[in-house]
Amino acid sequence: MANSKRTLFLKRRLRVRNKLRAVNAGRLRLSVHRSSKNISCQLIDDVNGVTLAAASSLEKALGVVGKNNIDAAKKVGAAIAERAKKAGVTEAYFDRGGFLFHGKVKALADAAREAGLKI
Repeated sequence: MANSKRTLFLKRRLRVRNKLRAVNAGRLRLSVHRSSKNISCQLIDDVNGVTLAAASSLEKALGVVGKNNIDAAKKVGAAIAERAKKAGVTEAYFDRGGFLFHGKVKALADAAREAGLKI
């Protein structure tokens, strides 16, 4: 029996998260979620269980409401880097979840790096 796309996604998400947890203990996590209509990310402190900053394509201030394309991902990446600086964060590790590091997810990471967040 073939694995469904959802099953493969969940397996990949657990594999990525467990590897990152082993390597990057104590650092903040930049978690990305991509749906068919939007893209969002959060800067999470797993030790305290607190979200320090978040950005999403649903925010009207970014001007990409309801869009999920590479331009929207770049704006969200730049916004999360700016908010991380305000929160006093300079580096985090990138948690792509079960999404492949390609296209929109890669554009978000590259924009955050260009804006000064060390990922």
